[in-house]
Amino acid sequence: MTAESPELPLAATFPDADRAQWQRLVEGVLRKSGVTEATGPATEDVLSTDLQDGIRVRPLYTAEDGTAALGHPGFPPFVRAGRPEGTTVAGWDVRQRQVHTDPQRANEAILADLENGVTSLWLTVGDGGVPVAGLEQALRGVYLDLAAVVLDAGADFAAAAEELLRLYTASGAPLREAAGCLGADPLGLLARTGDDAKLRLQLESAARMAERCAADAPGVRALAVDALPYHEAGGSAAEELGTSLATGVAYLRQLTGAGLGIDDACRQLEFRYAATADQFLTIAKLRAARRLWARVAEVCGASPAASAQRQHAVTSTVMMTRRDPWVNMLRTTVAGLSAGVGGADAVTVLPFDAALGLPDAFARRIARNTQSVLLDESHLSKVIDPAGGSWYVESLTEELAGAAWAWFQEIERAGGQAAALRSGMIADRLAATWERRTEDLAHRREPVTGVSEFPHLAEPPVHREPAPTPIGGGLPRVRRDDAYERLRSRSDAHLAAHDARPKVFLAALGPVATHTARVAFAANLFQAGGIETVQEPAAVDAESVAEAFARSGARIACLCASDAVYGEQAVAVAAALKSAGALRVHLAGKPGERRDEFAAAGVDSFVFTGCDAVEVLSSALDVMEVA
Repeated sequence: MTAESPELPLAATFPDADRAQWQRLVEGVLRKSGVTEATGPATEDVLSTDLQDGIRVRPLYTAEDGTAALGHPGFPPFVRAGRPEGTTVAGWDVRQRQVHTDPQRANEAILADLENGVTSLWLTVGDGGVPVAGLEQALRGVYLDLAAVVLDAGADFAAAAEELLRLYTASGAPLREAAGCLGADPLGLLARTGDDAKLRLQLESAARMAERCAADAPGVRALAVDALPYHEAGGSAAEELGTSLATGVAYLRQLTGAGLGIDDACRQLEFRYAATADQFLTIAKLRAARRLWARVAEVCGASPAASAQRQHAVTSTVMMTRRDPWVNMLRTTVAGLSAGVGGADAVTVLPFDAALGLPDAFARRIARNTQSVLLDESHLSKVIDPAGGSWYVESLTEELAGAAWAWFQEIERAGGQAAALRSGMIADRLAATWERRTEDLAHRREPVTGVSEFPHLAEPPVHREPAPTPIGGGLPRVRRDDAYERLRSRSDAHLAAHDARPKVFLAALGPVATHTARVAFAANLFQAGGIETVQEPAAVDAESVAEAFARSGARIACLCASDAVYGEQAVAVAAALKSAGALRVHLAGKPGERRDEFAAAGVDSFVFTGCDAVEVLSSALDVMEVA
């Protein structure tokens, strides 16, 4: 561009493109790939992905998908941030969880955390944690006027709160300058234990704590609205949000009934949500949560200043795996990023080995440093609502809020959160959701890296000191790796008893180029169940396969080749394997029109992308009599 030429923006040199043009281009790609003959808007349906809660993610979002004006950060409906400055001033609160039962060891871990970047403590107290009487020793050396303390004391919340407030007073710091959360959550406790014998008394005790905090320690919140029990029972994002709203409303009723004003009651609640490696869903969930709670507060008559939701995001335990736990570092990094981008006030990144027992010092350091990198090197907190304005994120926030509000209304119609828990309505709903998700996991439509995809059988197991058993009796606790963990445990038992894992022989047929893809697929599939794969260096055929199978030491086999090679060799090779003693013969690929012919020759099952991997692997272990 010369000095004489006009200054034109780069975009002005390109013609405008519309949605129809994009669809026509997609049509061509789909046609060439043989996927479909869809045209026009139908092409978007082909590329759309269905999420839980009836939400469908489309491949393209434009300004046409924009939502109504969402206000400004720090103002209702608080979608963009709970405070005008967001987290730009000091970053979000880096909150580390403490689960040691020994007060001295807990104290050592706490001081190490605070000296290396942690800004607040989330301390398990009472059953499954530090004894209430050991709280003073656990917090020895902690400047309580600088580091906020959040309690998770279960049924011991009243005694733990009294002890913490005593320690605040004894420290000499003004109680009005204290910060944190006493963690009273009677309805969360009911969800965890299923025991409502003392619910009324617990609610009354929580209300008294809230009155005391409102009067003497306004920086300390008395109640936690913990949505983790519902997430950890397999609930969807909308179900997690809906139950948290119903719990929050129940607490508002209790607090205002005890005499607190609605503004003071709102300020006594801290909400806790799970952050997963689904980054956009996590971002949208936290934004939707603030919007929904702002609406609840508005209807209850709260002032705008008291309507902002205080959020604590915790990386999901459901997504954490016990096999190849190092991958958990990646999951928690994405989840922590999502929590920060979503606008959480406090973020807890769980150590990568938390699913195995008590985290060691290295794992705790990695958890701390994950947030340090996000805050101090990536500067994620320096932008208010960085996802705001994205047509996809705004649309997802809107849809998620609508689904959550519908579930919240359903709970309210059933009599409220306590009644819905007692009747089993919530448990049934979450169980149905988890059952559907379990199907996706079994069919590997939701892959789990290191478990259902790319497993590493030879990797040494990671051992940790056992962690305290969490309270139970109520909603279950699930993990994405549950089904595969059971399969791998059967393989481990076989290894311990026979000094070898169960094996499958991969009968690779034809040239390397024609069988490599299906060999890799089959190896990935069987190893996900702890079944070791054995393959000859060279391709086999009907004459050589019996001898190769005998050398392998395997008891089952899987044919791997292209469809064309199957047409030439599969019948003879399957028959030879059965004659050689193979208890079961699989074929990697869909059977097509020759299913009956292959089955007659000895092929027992077909394994392919989208098949029920858990059923295939379980039955294979059964055939090999692996306990």
